[in-house]
Amino acid sequence: MAKSKRMRGAETGIDPEKSYGVIEAVKLVKERAKAKFDETIEIAVNLNVDPRHADQMVRGVISLPHGTGKSLKVAVFAKGDKADAAKAAGADIVGAEDLADQIQAGKIEFDRCIATPDMMGLVGRLGKVLGPRGLMPNPKLGTVTPDVAKAVKAVKGGQVEFRAEKAGIIHAGIGKASFAEDALVANTRAFFDAIVKAKPSGAKGVYVKKVSISSTMGPGLRLEVSSLGE
Repeated sequence: MAKSKRMRGAETGIDPEKSYGVIEAVKLVKERAKAKFDETIEIAVNLNVDPRHADQMVRGVISLPHGTGKSLKVAVFAKGDKADAAKAAGADIVGAEDLADQIQAGKIEFDRCIATPDMMGLVGRLGKVLGPRGLMPNPKLGTVTPDVAKAVKAVKGGQVEFRAEKAGIIHAGIGKASFAEDALVANTRAFFDAIVKAKPSGAKGVYVKKVSISSTMGPGLRLEVSSLGE
């Protein structure tokens, strides 16, 4: 496929065979984010795992030090005082049976779903709808919790969920092109550190095969893994 003039220009000065230090890579990616909107800075981590095996699945959450720059819509399954606490913390949608009915009807207008433990009997019936979309509440990810207010604030504050896809690749947004370079560097290192700490017991050999970053409309740059741990 022929590349656009804008993409050809963005690739000028970038060596596709080179691995860049994270500081230099962030600078180059920011310089090339020329779209008319605030582009998302994205990271892709290729891991030597097969997520089809339970002992090789990589999944977790990380609260980035400088947030993501993206406002997520949060739905909470809760009743009574817990529902009130979720609303006060900034949840966009709060409900129980009524929220379940909306979801069953295909009305899914949120990016993250949180539930109190007593609501999981109800939420469990929605697994076939929420599961494929990666929205099913999970205690390991902090989205099944009695402290829904804390969970809502974490999501609103820039918490990122990550999960290895079939090929062992993790994709995530780690900020916006408008962020300062040092903020993007810090977010990149924090995200990578979370991936390293989430190494599963079944992972053998070299765990991290490749890491790259790009902006929404820009070229990808391969990172020196050693520069991410400094």
